[in-house]
Amino acid sequence: MDAHGGAGKALIYLDYQATTPLAPEAFDAMVPWLRDHYGNPHSAHRLGRAAAAQVEVAREEIGALLPSGGRLVFTSGATEALSIAIQGAPPGRIVTIATEHAAVLDTVEAMRRQGRDVTILPVDGDGLVDLGTAADHIVAGVSIVVAMLVNNEIGVIQPVDDLAHMAHRAGALFLCDAVQGYGRVPLSDACDMIAISAHKIHGPKGIGALWLRDGVSPAPLIHGGGQEGGLRSGTLSPALCAGFGVAARLMRERAEQDRAHVEELAALARALFADWTLNGSATQRYPGNLNVRRDGLDGARLLSYCRNVAFSLGSACASGSGRPSHVLRALGLTDAQARGAVRIGFGRYTSRDDVERAAEALNEAAAAQAVP
Repeated sequence: MDAHGGAGKALIYLDYQATTPLAPEAFDAMVPWLRDHYGNPHSAHRLGRAAAAQVEVAREEIGALLPSGGRLVFTSGATEALSIAIQGAPPGRIVTIATEHAAVLDTVEAMRRQGRDVTILPVDGDGLVDLGTAADHIVAGVSIVVAMLVNNEIGVIQPVDDLAHMAHRAGALFLCDAVQGYGRVPLSDACDMIAISAHKIHGPKGIGALWLRDGVSPAPLIHGGGQEGGLRSGTLSPALCAGFGVAARLMRERAEQDRAHVEELAALARALFADWTLNGSATQRYPGNLNVRRDGLDGARLLSYCRNVAFSLGSACASGSGRPSHVLRALGLTDAQARGAVRIGFGRYTSRDDVERAAEALNEAAAAQAVP
């Protein structure tokens, strides 16, 4: 049966922005810490010290892809990391961007309900923030500026270095959501805080981290045993840390190989979807994220029809809401245009054949929808 049937060919996975396949090396690194080495890394005995040593090895591997002069705090994921950074920042206005992930926008909205002043910067039709507009709002009285490096829905790369310098001139901290960019796109040395997630880089789900520049210390949200320097209490999982560490090491060691592979697939995908309209900047973007639309298309019907192709209509965190993507609406798209968009994400374990077969299935299904 073909790519839109219920059986036959194997599933084609093209949803790398939602999550990435676990690297076999990361799995192998985790197994002993799940099966054999069960010590609590916060215990003082030999088993505990061995587990703690493994945690620190992972912390060092992850930190190798981050700026120098800071510390890494393990969290349950990037959502928690972002919440710690935003809610733990000093009092003052919060400035962020309309196309941020819900983990930022919903947290900021919660802070607004508590009385904080909030500014949400608009983006242009390419999904990029206007630096002049940003400069008008990032002024004295702002305590934190939050921006995503690589947008999770449309792959657009924001000018985070410029935004970080604006924040510093205003006496504010700069928080970078680097979930989609960590290990793939250079990080600005001007960041004060950086949130990352393991399962976006072929690591395990359930663990992320917040990098803090030396001297930056947000207030903790979780209190308890004082782990992670008192910022994030709770027992760490050596297995999850080990998997995260190995995944980060592979991102560093395979950086050039992965980059070339993704760029090759991106060129192929752009050609195969030439009849579709690209959402977001064609140049300021991460190539492994292709968000395209066709007028009159119902993306939900397309997703249902192409059951053997795993792709997305937007953020996995909001895909079940039934609402048009807030990111696409921020670009100026109508509800109908936004509902006709699909996101195709690929990476290390995607083959050319995967992209070609998926494009054939999606183009065939889209053409079928266009028939009266």
